[in-house]
Amino acid sequence: MRAGSQSNRTARQRLARKEAKEAFAREQRKRRLRDNAFAGAAGALVLALAVALQVFWFSSNPTADDLAALKQEAKAGQNASAIPDPSLAAGRTFTGTLVLNGADIGVELDGSEAPQAAAVFKSLADSSFFDGKDCHRLTTQDTMGVLQCGSLDGTGAGDPDYQWGPVENSPEDGTYPAGTIAVARGASPDSHGTQFFIAYKDSVITQETGGYTIMGKVTSGLEVLEAIAADGVADGGRDGRPSTPVTIDSFTLK
Repeated sequence: MRAGSQSNRTARQRLARKEAKEAFAREQRKRRLRDNAFAGAAGALVLALAVALQVFWFSSNPTADDLAALKQEAKAGQNASAIPDPSLAAGRTFTGTLVLNGADIGVELDGSEAPQAAAVFKSLADSSFFDGKDCHRLTTQDTMGVLQCGSLDGTGAGDPDYQWGPVENSPEDGTYPAGTIAVARGASPDSHGTQFFIAYKDSVITQETGGYTIMGKVTSGLEVLEAIAADGVADGGRDGRPSTPVTIDSFTLK
């Protein structure tokens, strides 16, 4: 009888783990995130995981180690299959040029501090993904000034089939100095995509959901971004489309 109970408990644990991972992956695929430079609560992903954990708790009377393992399993392996391995950028520095509206901005990506991000953006740049894409968002808050670029369709929407994590090299104090190049994401730490933002002035951004990956810096041409920011936001607000439409002519890294 004891052996049978143990077998049933193990089977329930396996089923609960499987359901948790499937629910987490299903929500990850289903939602179409807006990869903003700042985001709200984790929403559906957290709810899906919480429900799965609750089911697991009541169905199998788990230990603390069981729950920790479930959380790890449910969150693991969520990077899309097309995401390049971080080892391709680890320990390397990539330099290049981001051309916006015909103006050159020198850039540098640091594969030592953010290997996954550097590998992703080197791959995207090499494939000319960014050519012709818009910089769809300008933020001109008193404590935060960034230009955000790289949306798949120019609306700010992300690609649900191209998401990855984790957050790397995020500043504990939320300070992103002028010239910082960071990766935009949605609510989940594993919701990075193809979007990035550049701080054109010293900025403080909330770290409530884990912060944002600093993957590099501007090495020249910061005045190009400052000029775009000086023209303001299209609707007269402080967060929206730039008054001056901004297009990426090219993004090259070596």
